[in-house]
Amino acid sequence: MNTELFIARRLFSSKDSEQHLSRRIVRLAVAGISLGLVVMILAVAIVTGFQREVESKVNGFAAHLQIVNYDSNQSYQTIPIEKDQPFLQDLKTMSGVAHVQQFATKPGIIKAGDEIQGVILKGVSTDFDWSFFEKSKVEGEVISLDSARSDQVWISKQISDLLKLKLGDKFRMYFLNEAERVPRIRQFTVGGIFKSGLEEFDRMFVLVDLRHVQSLNNWTEDQVSGYEVFVDNLDEVEDIGSEVRTLVLESLDVDAPMLRVVNVKEKYPYIFDWLNLLDMNVWIILLLMVVVAGFNMISGLLVIILERTRMIGILKSMGAANVNIRKIFLYLSAFLVGKGLLWGNLIGVVVCLLQYYFKIIHLDPASYYVDTVPINLLATHLLLLNLGALLVTLLMLLGPSYLVGRISPEKTIRFD
Repeated sequence: MNTELFIARRLFSSKDSEQHLSRRIVRLAVAGISLGLVVMILAVAIVTGFQREVESKVNGFAAHLQIVNYDSNQSYQTIPIEKDQPFLQDLKTMSGVAHVQQFATKPGIIKAGDEIQGVILKGVSTDFDWSFFEKSKVEGEVISLDSARSDQVWISKQISDLLKLKLGDKFRMYFLNEAERVPRIRQFTVGGIFKSGLEEFDRMFVLVDLRHVQSLNNWTEDQVSGYEVFVDNLDEVEDIGSEVRTLVLESLDVDAPMLRVVNVKEKYPYIFDWLNLLDMNVWIILLLMVVVAGFNMISGLLVIILERTRMIGILKSMGAANVNIRKIFLYLSAFLVGKGLLWGNLIGVVVCLLQYYFKIIHLDPASYYVDTVPINLLATHLLLLNLGALLVTLLMLLGPSYLVGRISPEKTIRFD
């Protein structure tokens, strides 16, 4: 039988009214641990949710990887590559690759009434994955790309409001090629309106039938800007990107134009660097909350030890070693920390679920890229937070537990 654990359980469940001070201090310490864990759960859930939401929106517009012509051109007026590539079949079956689709881009200017707006036409074909834009859809239907060339386009709610365009409205776009002095004019119809919340991209991209872009760029039907590759896990995008790069290089003929694989993190480094900086904020919050909870428990443990000096003196007079008495108070501290963690988990998870399902707290998408506070609540996060908080708090309590060795049994018993 573990005597120290037995005594700690009795102390934890004791209703001794004489120990009113320690009871009050312990309640405050447990409340501090609960509040600290709630803050940690919310910080991790919100920051990881925010990162996931922004990353998914960027990837919805630009994909995880792009295979394009190997040139130094960073604009959206691209040099074409051949649609029929030898690596395509192996790429589509590669482990970790979720989807592959062709695309083409063309800069242009929308004119609607007296308003103008510079945009990028993004040409899509029958292999285009509409799931992201369907989720962001305000109104409209998917563009039919199977038959004749469609004049319908998808624009963002931001462009719609700016140019006062509604579903079904017609408008003109102007395009200019380097070899031409007179701009080309095309008329399109608003077939769908989307709102991703990522205003930088909403203001930029217009979805259109890829055959329009081929015609505007004077390309053949077998030429595109490149291929977009979506992966199953963004954390593995660098590794999969290296495998795709190797596959592309090994598949090309000697006299074929060189291709390059562009990582979305390389294409938009300012967005992903900013998201990575949020991790530092989370670590600072976690550190502060654990330290505060630890000091709360230290004060509680010191008061408990001081109010239990008579018990300590009796145990020492019966031959109990300091290390065994220290174990009693460490076990008791573990029970108290566990109680605080239990309440912290309950409150934190409930708050996260309320925000996840009912979208209680709203944000300005112009500043935060999302219209509500996002939540990403994972069991692994909860487990690691609880284990980390318990371990760090108990380690902080090791020092105060040595106070037991300074208590003299003859003085405490005689004094009592």
